[in-house]
Amino acid sequence: MLTYTHPETPDVGSQPLPYQCRAAAYPLDEVRSILLGSHEAASPRLALRWLQGRTRHITDQLDTAYARPGLHWLTDEAEHERALAYMATGTGYQLTLYDDSTRYVLAVYPPGATS
Repeated sequence: MLTYTHPETPDVGSQPLPYQCRAAAYPLDEVRSILLGSHEAASPRLALRWLQGRTRHITDQLDTAYARPGLHWLTDEAEHERALAYMATGTGYQLTLYDDSTRYVLAVYPPGATS
């Protein structure tokens, strides 16, 4: 005989909190920032992957001279490992790019941090 049981309510406390990923532009002549994207990642590696994708999007739109630091960061495996280590220990990570008129900030906040 089959009996119906109510599904258990998921225990939200047992699920790991996500890493908060955020990219924003800060025009030098503006008071407010412009959100370029945000994402919740379940692990430091997924947060890094999101950072890499957003960095590609931003550097694709910058002039060559301003894109160079971001392009270098995209190929810097040692820096990626350092970022992963920071995130895995609960420390945030931030990458900042510039052009003539704007500062672009890409950041990952550890679980439980407020951005």
